[in-house]
Amino acid sequence: MSIDAVVWDIDDTLFDYTSADRAGMREHLAAEGLLDGATTVEQALARWREITDAQWVRYAAGETDWQGQRRDRVRVFLGQSLNDTEADAWFDRYVTHYEGAWTLFPDVLPALDTLVASHRHAVLSNSSLLVQDRKLRVLGVHDRFEAILCAAELGVSKPAAAAFHAACEALDLPPHRVAYVGDHPEIDGRGAADAGLLSVWIDRGGVHGAGRDGGTGPHRIGSLAELPAILGANTRFGAASTFG
Repeated sequence: MSIDAVVWDIDDTLFDYTSADRAGMREHLAAEGLLDGATTVEQALARWREITDAQWVRYAAGETDWQGQRRDRVRVFLGQSLNDTEADAWFDRYVTHYEGAWTLFPDVLPALDTLVASHRHAVLSNSSLLVQDRKLRVLGVHDRFEAILCAAELGVSKPAAAAFHAACEALDLPPHRVAYVGDHPEIDGRGAADAGLLSVWIDRGGVHGAGRDGGTGPHRIGSLAELPAILGANTRFGAASTFG
């Protein structure tokens, strides 16, 4: 069966979230005077990412809301019982630095350009539409997608099959005619495969696991240049996966 549409994750798939987060936090910590002799930049960045991951798990589980996970990231990181206004202000100052580092991965526009005539495109993110809609506009790719769906508005998040099926329904296509491309091996890769989509896990670092999982799991690629070959797109762009 042919694949008619591609649904994309955003952070660390299209948008280089990790680099922007690190660069933004590095500048923010310096501006806030939080880097002293006892804490290196790398230690602070690692702690911020660990706290962020933990709070995202709470948010995905419904234990907190979107704004709550942001506030709790700040409180845990600083080790202070800030009120909501204080936590929001601290996070907003960080966002100013973070947004200054926003960029797409270099393989994104070539992939989208190659697939524009052969496939429809949409987005499914575990974030909020308020954040991701603006991000896609700033990055200049908002108009590339027919639909933009986010967990905060859907009321369900990846890896739940209902999240992936909502994206398919937005495109009016059955799951087996839709591919999903994301960077997380379980939330994106395994989640999409279990939901019946053609699952493509992009592992740009090439440091995780093995390749395709027994024919039913995600296809693993190291670059979006490999995507057209997996989709069967009639194009010279791309190559067979180097991961087997």
